[in-house]
Amino acid sequence: MTENQNYFVAVVGGAISGSVAAEILADRGIRVAVIEQNKRPYGKIEDGLPRWHVEQRKQEYGRIDARLKKPGVYFVPSTKLGRDLEFNDFCNNWGFSAVILANGAWRDRDLGVAGAQEFVDKGLIYQNPFIYWYNHKNEKDYTGPRYKTPDEAIVVGGGLASIDVVKVLQIDNYERAMKARGIPTDMHELEKGIPAACKAHGVDPESLGVKGCLLIYRRREQDMPMAQPPDNATPDQIAKTEMVRQKMLRLARDRYLFRVQDRRLTTGLVVENGRVVGLRVAETKIEGRKADPIPGSEHELRAPLVISSIGSVPEILPGVAMKGEYYTFTDEDLPRYSGADRVFGVGNVVTGQGNIRVSLIHSQKVTKQLIDDFMSGSNRGGTAAASAATAETRAAGQAQAVHQTLETIPALSPDRIAALEQRIRARQERVGYTSDYDSWIAKVTPPDLE
Repeated sequence: MTENQNYFVAVVGGAISGSVAAEILADRGIRVAVIEQNKRPYGKIEDGLPRWHVEQRKQEYGRIDARLKKPGVYFVPSTKLGRDLEFNDFCNNWGFSAVILANGAWRDRDLGVAGAQEFVDKGLIYQNPFIYWYNHKNEKDYTGPRYKTPDEAIVVGGGLASIDVVKVLQIDNYERAMKARGIPTDMHELEKGIPAACKAHGVDPESLGVKGCLLIYRRREQDMPMAQPPDNATPDQIAKTEMVRQKMLRLARDRYLFRVQDRRLTTGLVVENGRVVGLRVAETKIEGRKADPIPGSEHELRAPLVISSIGSVPEILPGVAMKGEYYTFTDEDLPRYSGADRVFGVGNVVTGQGNIRVSLIHSQKVTKQLIDDFMSGSNRGGTAAASAATAETRAAGQAQAVHQTLETIPALSPDRIAALEQRIRARQERVGYTSDYDSWIAKVTPPDLE
């Protein structure tokens, strides 16, 4: 579609959702600048997916690389909104046809206890920096914070990400205990199952003295968001999903030997000598999605470390308006940032979910709709009613269709496109990018990256 060559879109974030958006745009002849905050574009595939997922990480890296090497894609690494680029200036003054925010959800949701932030790294830590450390701690050039993985830690959570945190703790503790007995083992063997690894070396897991970490969750085990029912699920489908969740939890416990307490709501911290040494929790009464504390049930749970793993939300960026924990996007089908006409969102920055497939599908749906509503030659000069009708057809089966009239974006002049290319090249040169994607990735990949 040659007309689309007169559009130039910025995608902020190069991982799953950002690279998918870039690919869809590039395949339709639209120029794309991918603005990536890190040297490498792999996002939570590299920094949030625990490093024992060796093959999955390689596969996802390859998919991202292939998308970002598409003709018409300009990769701009080591460039972050709010740090290197001012948000409003970038969105309003650089001159892009549109800006797609695909910068993910890197900020941990707050534990929800008054004063908790005062004790971060003082007996309380959060999931995102913890997993980042675990993935990079063995690299020679790693300079970030370092964490311990003591036995009997408490993990506050309930989703798949909290299970990863639990696995890190259990694998580390059993690896230490086995090596103290002179039994050689490693992360990869233990990740396949702690009892199986112990059996292979002729040792009883109980004899190693590991008591195991404790996962606490505010609702019931069957409510843990480890699997999701389909949209508009029937009661039977919901019941089936609850059974799947319980089975997933049971299998995880059997493999990694951790403890679980459901219906436990964190109400406060136990602090001694300026450090968190446990939590105050209350048992909860479950009514639908509500989990209310039961009066008189509050008690203490002591632990050498508390890790909060209750979800991730977008980072706070200077100049970006927020409603609660999220940026102010409107419209479910085509999430548009409320503070600018041509700024949209895809993936985790909108959904807050870390699931790879959810992020990919969301990016595909939104980007295709953005092109059709704003940049399709067939829509140019058409009526608002026709545009809305097309959107409703595409959105069939979704919770709601597009409810507002979308104006078409005018094509850019050759001079404006040339000016954008010049600004992009200047930024690439500033960070040392040579415009050759493969050479850059080879250059910035740590030699000891696992």
